[in-house]
Amino acid sequence: MTNTPALVTLGTEQARARLHELTVIDVRTPAEYASGHLPGAVNIPLDHIRRALPEIRHAAERGDVLVVCASGARSDNACKLLAQQGIITATLAGGTAAWAADGHDLHRPAACDTRAGWSMERQVRFTAGALVLLGLVLGVLVHPALLLISAGISGGLVFSALTDTCGMAAVLGKLPHNRPRAADLDEALTALRTC
Repeated sequence: MTNTPALVTLGTEQARARLHELTVIDVRTPAEYASGHLPGAVNIPLDHIRRALPEIRHAAERGDVLVVCASGARSDNACKLLAQQGIITATLAGGTAAWAADGHDLHRPAACDTRAGWSMERQVRFTAGALVLLGLVLGVLVHPALLLISAGISGGLVFSALTDTCGMAAVLGKLPHNRPRAADLDEALTALRTC
């Protein structure tokens, strides 16, 4: 049995005071990242963390690494995954939402060719709501058995809440607008190697 270290969490004030000495990795989708991120953060979406392990390990050997997302859930998962690989990182309590709520600036590139996107949470709420509504309409208009679509989505939402995971977010994360361009990911990996 391997011992993984306890998760390290920094508050927004702690992170702000140390921002100049931290390597900040934002694990949100590229569209979420483009909508506003901590100054100096590089974007490595959560599902690309394994690919970036050598670069993240290199950055962690040079100094402390802070992993951020929208609310803290994805960054917690990333930190746990990295800890299993022997890479110690910290997460930002409350994520970029807490950072902005505490009055700290988010960096929004002036000329960004990534269109402003919805947060993953908003995408999940929209998709789940649309599927539940579709299941209800089809169940009434086509066949009552189609109400199972709504029941299945509801069950998935309950499971998601109980396990603090989200299969729908994993699926939505694979859509083209949520995927990093290869050049952007390569640029982020280069930044981790050289910072």
